[in-house]
Order: sequence, then structure tokens, then C-alpha cells
Amino acid sequence: MNINGFETYSTYKLTSYINASHAVRWEGGMGKEHMHTWAVICEIHVNDNQMVPFNQIENELKEVSSRISGKFLNEVPPFDHVNPTLENLTTYFFQVITELLRKNNAILTRLEIGESPTRFYCITLK
Repeated sequence: MNINGFETYSTYKLTSYINASHAVRWEGGMGKEHMHTWAVICEIHVNDNQMVPFNQIENELKEVSSRISGKFLNEVPPFDHVNPTLENLTTYFFQVITELLRKNNAILTRLEIGESPTRFYCITLK
């Protein structure tokens, strides 16, 4: 889209929260299980600048979140064998949400997941 001579790129942001615990696996063993309220912020571009079907996308995001909500990540696939770090959780969600959005003619352009208000890991498309 072009606004006042500037090329623009429009996105939507959807934010949700998930309560889940994890324990990071280290070389010398496993850390202590602890809880987080994970902030999940999706930035979405809709192809052809169509209006985003919020309810449909939010319902699909809830379905993804329900896989880990209220659970100990270390016992939930793929984190039963993948270290449940902030980075790995963000990568997993990016892959799963990208596939869900394809059928809605949308693209996940950025995903931010935070384990606290001051600690986020982000993945952005180039």
C-alpha cells in the first residue's frame, strides 16, 4: 500500500497469555520446575490487505495454546525431548502458527514470546 508517497506494510497484532511451567535441562541435570505467564504476541500480515478474520484466527491460536496451557512443558511433546527454553518454545510456536495462518491467507511476520514483562524472544521474517 502507498500512503502519501511512502510504501507501507500493514499488520495486525494479537496478544494472548498462557500459564505453564517448565524446567530447563542443563548439562549437569535439570533446573527446578517453575511457572510462567507466557505472553504470546503475533504480528500478522493478511495477503491482499483483506480484513483479518479475528475470531477464526484467535480460536486457532487458542487451540495451539491449549496444548501447553496449565501443563508442565517437559511432559508435553515436543518438549518431552526438546529443551523447553524460551527460544525453543518461540521456534515451535512460530512453526505451528505459520501453518495455521496459511489457510487464512495470512502470514506470521513476527512472533514475540515473553516469560516475564522484561524477557522476550522474537522471531521476525526478513
